[in-house]
Amino acid sequence: MGHGGVSLMARITGLSRSTIYHGRSDICRKVSAPAGRLRKAGGGRKKKVVQDVTLLADLERLVEPATRGDPMQPLLWTTRSLRSLMKELAKHGHKVCPTVVGDLLRRMGYSLQANSKTREGGQHIDRDAQFHYINTQALAFLAAQQPVISVDTKKKELVGNFKNNGRDWRPKGRPERVNVHDFIDPKLSRAVPYGIYDINNNVGWISVGTDHDTASFAVHAIRRWWRALGRKRYPKANRLMITADGGGSNGYRVRLWKVELQKLSDEIKLPITVCHLPPGTSKWNKIEHRLFSFISINWRGKPLRSYRTIVQLIAATTTKTGLTVRAELDENKYPKGVKVSDAQLAAVNLSPHSFHGDWNYTISPRGKNSRPSKRTV
Repeated sequence: MGHGGVSLMARITGLSRSTIYHGRSDICRKVSAPAGRLRKAGGGRKKKVVQDVTLLADLERLVEPATRGDPMQPLLWTTRSLRSLMKELAKHGHKVCPTVVGDLLRRMGYSLQANSKTREGGQHIDRDAQFHYINTQALAFLAAQQPVISVDTKKKELVGNFKNNGRDWRPKGRPERVNVHDFIDPKLSRAVPYGIYDINNNVGWISVGTDHDTASFAVHAIRRWWRALGRKRYPKANRLMITADGGGSNGYRVRLWKVELQKLSDEIKLPITVCHLPPGTSKWNKIEHRLFSFISINWRGKPLRSYRTIVQLIAATTTKTGLTVRAELDENKYPKGVKVSDAQLAAVNLSPHSFHGDWNYTISPRGKNSRPSKRTV
């Protein structure tokens, strides 16, 4: 094209002038690239591991003391940052950037990973047997059209203009404005949601407490559920089964829990069978993944500014499988540290089951002539 041809081709193709000069030179010399390649073999800069033969070995020595996990797994991970590794390598005479360090770590089988909740600690020797026992008891109750409920206390929530985890759809650039610091409001304090999940009917009940999470509060929540929903759905019920965690306000070692259940049994005139989950398995409770998880999804990203907001958000929780939830505020006072005497405990009409009587027991109504059964507490 003569004078100005290179500049014209640079404008048309977007290539640099030097690239066009090199290409014209290759054409003049009749140089052809091998099939499937854009340049001759060996073109470009050499890789760092080729230029610096000890780089990989030194990097592996640096990360090995901080490596965690099973060394037999193909994927390893390290707690050291790329920049700190770069600085350590520089002390050994290696000149690399953080990007190259990251590429080398991936080549060695490393990756960034978060903690994984997989270890539950020591397992009780009868853990699996207890799960089988609970399942057998629940199936027998359900087959006889008797109520089976799963109970637990949901995570306590701060009440006020505080950040709530999760995200919600809002106009762009207009997020909810909340407090910078999560200082507890002395007028509102915390909300204590205690849940009852009716396994057979897929219906939940939440008592939102404003005081302490005690056994009295827990049993009163069950009492409110029975009066509002339970007796209507099970008019022919002659017994009630409760599955609960092994600890907390409804723990198997809590004396007040048994005393309060005795009062409830006397009121509703029904024997109450309680089966506790083995230690360390609270997340396996049905109420956790059939009720509590959906409540958390429903109110994600919404500040829980008042007790009324919490109650309304809980009551609005539904699922495609038909879950419905009823929520009510419980403003009663439940003092902590209530002592239960041996005489009060001995008055509980408790019958331990043959398998793990500490975890599985039935509390029956006390009649005029009834006498407490022999038991192990």
